[in-house]
This record gives sequence, C-alpha cells and structure tokens, in this order.
Amino acid sequence: MPLNIVLFEPEIPNNTGNIGRLSLASGSNLHLVKPFGFEIDDKRLKRAGLDYWQHLNVTYYDSIADFFKINENKKMAFLSSHGEKNHWDIDFEDDMFLIFGKESVGLPKDLIKTYKNDLFKIPLFSEHVRSLNLANAVGIVVYEGLKKLS
Repeated sequence: MPLNIVLFEPEIPNNTGNIGRLSLASGSNLHLVKPFGFEIDDKRLKRAGLDYWQHLNVTYYDSIADFFKINENKKMAFLSSHGEKNHWDIDFEDDMFLIFGKESVGLPKDLIKTYKNDLFKIPLFSEHVRSLNLANAVGIVVYEGLKKLS
C-alpha cells in the first residue's frame, strides 16, 4: 500500500530530512529529483532525518524528465497552491505518486498547465499565508491518503 512522495528539486535540507523521516514513518517511498539545493550528505539533512535515513526506500533522479520517463504510466497527483481542487479530493490509490515542487517556487509552470486536471491544493484559511512549509504540506497529504486507503 505504499504511497510515493516525490520532491522536485528540493532546496532546504531540513525539509528533505523531515520528509524522509515522514516517509519511513508512513511506509511511503521517497523520490528525490535533482538538482538539489544542498549536498545529499549535508549534516542538516542527516540531523532532520536523524538516524532513519539508512532505512528509507529512496530513489534519486537526475532530472524531472528522467523521473517522468521512468514513471510515465503511474498514477500521480500534483500539489500546488495553484490547484483548484482540494487535497481531500484526491482519488488515492496504492502506489500513487504525490508530487511536490521546490520550496521557493513550487512546481514548474509547464507542469501546472500540463497536469491541471491532477492539480490539488491544501486550502489556506488566511489571506496572510501564501503557502505552507513543504514538510508540513507533505505530512498533511500523505496522512490524508493513508486515512483514505485504510
């Protein structure tokens, strides 16, 4: 039943480390798409991931194009503040890929256009907040998926 957490070009090692820990705790697979905004052996990544990193099921990709080539027929949901549907409307399936963009700009604009029917947002109830922290957003969506799949 694992879900697949995909981070496109993550920039902040602490977020990636926390998401790694979340991946392990939730039984999810982690997919990291280069380029990264840090070195994979960054001590901040290791600190946030604690000693769990060695137990993760993590796959690395050289580029977004490489990711899509390898996973072209997989069920995917894309998370973005530009989505019109809420994350609780995702039709979760076993082995589904949950795609998250980089912290500074989110998903690439061309992907937002291409996958607009598979684009979801986490609703924000304050006009003073543009987006959530990436690690928090991943946690919200993954555990919504686990709830619906259990």
